[in-house]
Amino acid sequence: MTERLLYETHMHTPLCRHAEGEPEEYADVAHERGLAGIIVTCHNPMPDGWSASLRMREDEFETYLACVERARAAKAGRVEVRLGLECDYFPGYERFVAEQTESAPFDYILGSVHPHIHAYFTRFFTGDPVDFQRTYFLHLADAAETGIFDTISHPDLVKNSFPDDWIVERVLDPVRRSLDRIARAGTAMELNTSGLEKSVPEFNPGPLILREIAERGIPVVIGADAHVPRRVGDNFVRALDVLAEAGFEKVSFFLERKRREVPIAAARASLERNGTSTV
Repeated sequence: MTERLLYETHMHTPLCRHAEGEPEEYADVAHERGLAGIIVTCHNPMPDGWSASLRMREDEFETYLACVERARAAKAGRVEVRLGLECDYFPGYERFVAEQTESAPFDYILGSVHPHIHAYFTRFFTGDPVDFQRTYFLHLADAAETGIFDTISHPDLVKNSFPDDWIVERVLDPVRRSLDRIARAGTAMELNTSGLEKSVPEFNPGPLILREIAERGIPVVIGADAHVPRRVGDNFVRALDVLAEAGFEKVSFFLERKRREVPIAAARASLERNGTSTV
């Protein structure tokens, strides 16, 4: 067997109210699929009842930390369990989120813009789907420039809000401007394999935007966005191949808020030789 190299970097817990399974179950699937470990990244609590139905409450934050620590201790010596958080970027809440991410020893912080969330949609949708897409990409760059996040997650998620109005070439200029800003900020981006299960059935981002990311030398982290244990590491081998086709030679992940790189060929070999069902 070769050394296990990759982590599931995007996964949830029942505290977010739309996921199933405890971190220990996700860790077991990670081991079966040849991964070194998991980084638990449940949706962060937000103040003022913001999107409360899709995340843990503020008074459940310590419960979250405890459940990840419980899993870490239970799986020690077999598979690593690391502490992360998926945090929403929403204008006006930057200070709250920054303080939250400094309140515990996180290994990894994902920054997300969720255009389907009611609070976001009602504030920024003005009736024009294409304008909404442009606004979304502007906010991705704004999120990167805060310096709060290690990685920007599922970076073309907005295509699923109005799939019939998604023509990537139509928004390519604002996408490129946002990617230029993200590259200057030094923030990584995610290749999210759960996109295959969405209205536009392709990874987030799709191939054209992924090539634009590669041209700018922006690092990419693979995550399955698992809301059930069986999706841990889902389509990671395929994602590595897609990265290579887009021009990447390495894939990244974060531990202790520091970016690590692995050659794509080595990452692929580690999955194929240590695990099963990772295609």
